[in-house]
Formats: sequence, C-alpha cells, structure tokens
Amino acid sequence: MMNKEETLVVFSGGQDSTTCLFWAIKHFKKVYALSFLYGQKHQKEVEYARAIAQEAGVEFEAKDVSFIAELGRNSLTDISIQMDEEQPVGSFPNTFVPGRNLFFLSVAAVYAREKGINHLVTGVSQTDFSGYPDCRDGFIKSLNVTLNLAMDEQFVIHTPLMWIDKAQTWALADELGVLQLVRTKTLTCYNGEMGDGCGHCPACKLRREGLETYLATKK
Repeated sequence: MMNKEETLVVFSGGQDSTTCLFWAIKHFKKVYALSFLYGQKHQKEVEYARAIAQEAGVEFEAKDVSFIAELGRNSLTDISIQMDEEQPVGSFPNTFVPGRNLFFLSVAAVYAREKGINHLVTGVSQTDFSGYPDCRDGFIKSLNVTLNLAMDEQFVIHTPLMWIDKAQTWALADELGVLQLVRTKTLTCYNGEMGDGCGHCPACKLRREGLETYLATKK
C-alpha cells in the first residue's frame, strides 16, 4: 500500500535538486534520495549528493545507469566533444543527454514502488530549461500518466521549480534556510567544480546570474 507521507527525490547534488530535497523535507515526514551514475564527466556530484543527504538525515542510494552514455553522443558523457557554452540557434545544446530524465524518473518510480512510495520529486524547470525538452511540464505530466498506467499505481510527480527561474530558486533555498549550504556544498558545474563552479559552462552561468539577481533584490 502506498504511503502518502513518504517521498523519493531524484537527487543529483546540484542547486536545483538540493533545493527540492529540502522542500521535500519540509512537506513530507520521510524522504528518500536517489542519485544516478550515468557516465557523466562530473560524477563527483554523486559524492556531494551523498554528503548532503547524510547531513540532512535522508536515506540515500545511487544507481548505475551508465548505459545511457552509450546510447547517444553528448558533451556531458563524451570527453571528445567540446561543450557548448551557448545554446545553438534552432537546436539543443550538446549538453543535452537524450532520455536522461525519462530514464531517471522511470527507474525512480520502480524503486519507489518497491518501497511503497507514490510521491516523486524532481528539480526540472520549464522556466530555466536550457533547451532540454525533458524538463518541460508537458513531458512530466505525460510521463506521470504513463508511469501510472505502466504499473497500475497512483504516482504523483512534484516539480517545485517548474515555473520559477534561478533567482526564485535561490529565494526558495533561502526561505528553506539552506541558501549557504546550496551555495557552498552543491555541484552544478558541468566541469565538476563545487560551489560557484568554473564560471563559464552553461550551468554555472545560469546559476551565477540567478544568484546575482536574487542577492540584488535583498539589498
């Protein structure tokens, strides 16, 4: 029987998923965190995710889904590809990993089902989606229906960041009392640098611009 007081967070250890982790802690009595090794160059994020979960008192597990890296070429899993620092006109940036959120959420749903959990949390956002189609609301709603049909369950996928931008995400972290933790202990950088990161990859640029905008509103 599904337990409506428990939830599973798809947790990378980055800014967005860490904010979602603490959002989940606020809204649910029991929180689990699930991370993935998918052949990403910045896989140190899983180590940071584990440390954050431990500090938060959340049960953590990492699953190896590295087959994802073998299915398509992209700059997050293939060191021979130079990373796009800007989104190309008319196409996806080469940091897009096809099927990543589809696989993550599908595996998470099966994992959650075995634990009797029907609430899933993910940090995707249509406002700051970087051109990734699997971060959009339509995809999440469609997958939610598909997962329910596939397993005859009543999963609910929560997306606390779906309609807010990076500045508002920083504001939410501050509201949850974890702004400094998110700023200093998370790994968003595609080049694997903790905290404020390398400063020039797409993830770092988006993160920094959002932080600067949010901090300016606090003055």
